[in-house]
Amino acid sequence: MKERLVILGGGESGVGAALLGKKHGFEVFLSDKGNLKDEYKNTLIENSIEFEEGFHTEEKILNADLVVKSPGIPKKADLILQLNSKNIPVVSEIEFASRYTEAKIIAVTGSNGKTTTTSLVYHILTQAGLNVGLGGNIGKSFAQLVVDDVYDYYVLEISSFQLDDVATFKPYIAILLNITPDHLDQYDYKLELYARSKFKITENQTHEDYFVYNFDDDTTVELLKEINTNAKKIPYSMNTEMQDGTYADDSNVHVNYPYELKLSISEFSLRGRHNVANTMAAATAANILKIRKDTIKRSLSDFTAVEHRLETVLKIGGIEFINDSKATNVNATYYALESMNTQTVWIVGGTDKGNDYSDLIPLVKKKVRAIVCLGLDNSKILSAFEGLVDNIVETKSMQDAVRAAYMLGKKGDTVLLSPACASFDLFENYEDRGNQFKKEIKNL
Repeated sequence: MKERLVILGGGESGVGAALLGKKHGFEVFLSDKGNLKDEYKNTLIENSIEFEEGFHTEEKILNADLVVKSPGIPKKADLILQLNSKNIPVVSEIEFASRYTEAKIIAVTGSNGKTTTTSLVYHILTQAGLNVGLGGNIGKSFAQLVVDDVYDYYVLEISSFQLDDVATFKPYIAILLNITPDHLDQYDYKLELYARSKFKITENQTHEDYFVYNFDDDTTVELLKEINTNAKKIPYSMNTEMQDGTYADDSNVHVNYPYELKLSISEFSLRGRHNVANTMAAATAANILKIRKDTIKRSLSDFTAVEHRLETVLKIGGIEFINDSKATNVNATYYALESMNTQTVWIVGGTDKGNDYSDLIPLVKKKVRAIVCLGLDNSKILSAFEGLVDNIVETKSMQDAVRAAYMLGKKGDTVLLSPACASFDLFENYEDRGNQFKKEIKNL
């Protein structure tokens, strides 16, 4: 008799898991409380996979042998608690997919810089001629890639929510970029619980694997004293010389493990101190994989920045517009404001995730001319920054936000969309928010 696989959530990861389950002989049923996109619905119909949308039929779910849960469904959801009480295993799509491939996995997690670093690692490996797939939180789901499993390497961007539900997932190289407060609403507002979920990226690694981590991140370094990893630990640092790791001085990045590699920071295509750190992590992984030095150097100089991450859009009337819609937490916005070299009109707001804006106050005082709030509830932003800038306005649509920012700006200023919040109050996702921003700029 076939094992019953139930997929909760019919987005990219859910449909990928359904296809992989079908390929490996499961009786597959997919359930989504919302409405499925037409492309996903058509895929399920074409592959004769049973599904429902708009509701969950509990009796069709609670008889599962295995459940693959969308990362967007909270661990405390009633249905998940019921599955737990019946001892029905609930795993993430990342975990499920990893069971059906022997390829080497390079997995990247962290509060900030995941997409940039994952894309950069993929770029280096592609330039080196390796057979590599890109997935996880970026591009296709891991499960969708593993359906055909034609790659020798997978480079995956992975969130804490995906790591919460892993059991045996074991990357060859795990990269932990940083741990700063994010998604705390899902972790009882405790940074340590969120941090420990990030560390699940290394819990199944062996002495043959590698754990690349940020030596400058205090939370990571403290937890490493408590959480054992069997992997070979490779630190990187902007501040401390690393004999068995990677470090930066004023001009160069020095990769010292397993081979010595010297890289000129002035030749990196990515700008900003935070991107030097991301580049160090990527170069360290490439060096472990024995990529040729000249390939690494060339790849770091010709890599193009990720869409929605400090993306220059247009200059209108002497005002430059920058799209940083992917900045969904305070720390990401800190880096964006830090990198501004002009007076800035800052568009901020959305769904708050337990944000503490106090770290931004010195940068706002120094660099921000005006604040445009873009969200349904801006009370926290207003109370944090009122009196620090001459103008704070509230808007409820991207059209109004862009027009207000343009009116508040002066020649030589920058309008920066860096929301520090999730997008779900007014937009489908951060991509939708960024795309609407770019569209409204062109409509000015």
